[in-house]
Amino acid sequence: MESTRSLKDKLFLVLKGLGMGAANKVPGVSGGVVAFVAGFYEEFIYSLQRINGTALKLLINGRIKTLIKYINGKFLGLLFLGMLVSYFSVSKILDYLIKYYELYVWSIFFGMILGSIYYLSKDFKDWKITTYTALFIGAAIGISISFLDPATQNDNLWFVFICGIISVSGMTLPGFSGSFILILLGNYVLLLVDSVNALYDTFFEVLGGNFSFIENVERIKMLKVLGVFTLGSIVGLITFSHVLNYILKHYKSVTTASIIGFIIGSLGVVWPWKETIYKIDSNGKSLIDSAGKQIVENYKRYWPELSFETSLAIIYIILGIAVVLSLEWYGRKTKKVNA
Repeated sequence: MESTRSLKDKLFLVLKGLGMGAANKVPGVSGGVVAFVAGFYEEFIYSLQRINGTALKLLINGRIKTLIKYINGKFLGLLFLGMLVSYFSVSKILDYLIKYYELYVWSIFFGMILGSIYYLSKDFKDWKITTYTALFIGAAIGISISFLDPATQNDNLWFVFICGIISVSGMTLPGFSGSFILILLGNYVLLLVDSVNALYDTFFEVLGGNFSFIENVERIKMLKVLGVFTLGSIVGLITFSHVLNYILKHYKSVTTASIIGFIIGSLGVVWPWKETIYKIDSNGKSLIDSAGKQIVENYKRYWPELSFETSLAIIYIILGIAVVLSLEWYGRKTKKVNA
């Protein structure tokens, strides 16, 4: 699976990592879809499942070069570099855009997911009773998840570890949004906003020679939470990759049909026209999370009226579709060059 890549390919791989990282941060969007559409999903899963007992032996024996080649380390390294940069750059830009241009951001994501459905289904020919059943089951699960009510925030470290395992599923399972699952579990703000911001602030304080964070109990708590969450994510990433690699080898058609169904079913999560419903207490006051923001209970979706804003949103949906088709075109072109 290890292949020679040009400088341009390496740069694009980092950009794909940026895309995966940004997608994983947005509720309803899956980084796995980016991998699938951009044409490196199977290489990604294959490389991750090579992180096994053999890789551990190579590490212990100090055979680093062999280890890097065995796990396709250059590929994973460039991809994860993009994801890491995304968490501290693109993600912050996305937070800003969602805050001030929410309708148009969701419109682009909705278009991207529509494009993903087209991409996944256009070459799929193995339709039969089992794959149709898998399609409908996947759609039913996607629809069910999109209408669940979020839980309250929980910073218990064992629960945070489990959240890490679950949230990373969006990177390995296209259509499954780990960040949306975190909202349902009540820990989206804690794990993808508060703890990440704590690390961001600590990093720049240390660069400036300021180590006062050591005495900041809340900051240490947030860093500990992020550490446990990261550990859970690593465990989940490796575990899911082994399971998915086996499933893709033995049940590829059923798995693909399930993924298509799941993505179709989860379209409601990223429907652009929705009104946010916030949690309130018995006195009618809004409940606030640790970041001082109102806690989301669910969303009320509606059909938009014809207006300039709606027309612009539709243009962004078309743009989202175009982005996915462009990625698909590039992925197909790259495969031909490497063949």
